[in-house]
Amino acid sequence: MTGPTATLDLRPEADGRVLVLTLDHGKANEIGQAWIAGLASLVQRLEAGEVRALVTRSVRVTAGGRPVFSAGADVVERRGWDDERILAHVGTQRAVMGRLARAPVLHLCVVDGLALGWGLELCLCADYLLVGPQARFGLPETGLGIVPGAGGTARLAERVGSGQALRLGMAGELIDAAEALRIGLAHEACDGGAAGLTRALALARRVADRSPTAVAAFKAAILAGRGLPEDAREALEERAYAHCVRSGEAARGRAGFEAIRAGRTVDWGPWEPFEP
Repeated sequence: MTGPTATLDLRPEADGRVLVLTLDHGKANEIGQAWIAGLASLVQRLEAGEVRALVTRSVRVTAGGRPVFSAGADVVERRGWDDERILAHVGTQRAVMGRLARAPVLHLCVVDGLALGWGLELCLCADYLLVGPQARFGLPETGLGIVPGAGGTARLAERVGSGQALRLGMAGELIDAAEALRIGLAHEACDGGAAGLTRALALARRVADRSPTAVAAFKAAILAGRGLPEDAREALEERAYAHCVRSGEAARGRAGFEAIRAGRTVDWGPWEPFEP
């Protein structure tokens, strides 16, 4: 990717083990080349295992006073691009988003505003989606002569089922927080963005206090097992469990059992990646 790299608004929590990513740029958090390059740098940091959880939220409000998570890709910057440049750019977005979805962290998104196109696709990269009463979701792409290209076509049906995915993608219908919860797009309701951030940080800090090797292995096994028969999922579980034992984390957990029961943390070992 060419061009500048955006400096993302990142705030560390829990001694840097949790990062809060705040969207607050442009008119409506439009996502362009620079921001994708910044996200790629963040993903590389997540993949290195130094962070345990990521919380993504927005504080952006449009000129009309409407809260927005992200109104989608920055289409304006693509004026004058030829087809090959557009395909290469969207391919880069897709690759970065795929890496974000698989990163060895718990990724929580808090949405209490408009999430369109790429904004919804970012939500699909999150492991847990909290929604406030002003949340709205939609995929307008087919009305623009394209399909969602940053994972929306690839991930939506897995989250909500093919019927709901076809409704959202083919008709471009805008849905509210209640409908997002009903169809399984979102996971938990919150009273608003501030309350959602508080709840997300509470979950993130719980993750940060646990074995980094174990929580990352759990996520990797869950993701790798999707769509596989039960015996294959059990084989993944066996390998993930053995990885935790051989890394020494199981022994550390046993040694610190009384401290854990008392609500104290233990001195876990360094993160050791698990390859399903």
